[in-house]
Amino acid sequence: MAQFHVPQFIEVESKIFGPLTLKQFIYLAGGAAIIFLLHISLPLFLTVILAVPFGGFAVALAFLKINGRPFPKVLESAFYYYVRTRIYLWKKQKPKVPLKKEETPKGEPVYMPKLTESKLKDLAWSLDVKEKIK
Repeated sequence: MAQFHVPQFIEVESKIFGPLTLKQFIYLAGGAAIIFLLHISLPLFLTVILAVPFGGFAVALAFLKINGRPFPKVLESAFYYYVRTRIYLWKKQKPKVPLKKEETPKGEPVYMPKLTESKLKDLAWSLDVKEKIK
């Protein structure tokens, strides 16, 4: 019987630039390029203020994982969530109005049959006998 090699770690990308994958390198290089363009075109004070968010975003794109998913996938999912139409599978319905119970007039007594002690004993005996038979 022929043996086949099963690939291991197919989810792990290969490291190309030192400890970085190609995607991580591109994200960091893009962030560095934007910060460099800011440094050339703006004064140092504004460059520092704008470089922090751009650098943080580039680092987040390269290294941040939320619930085991890479940050670019999280951003993509969030974008599609806000853009696409939503399907509502469940909509809350208004609560049903309870029916009003008709009240018996308080003046009329309700008829309750009275059981004597002997009838109760007979019923209890017949129930006991039926349970023992089964």
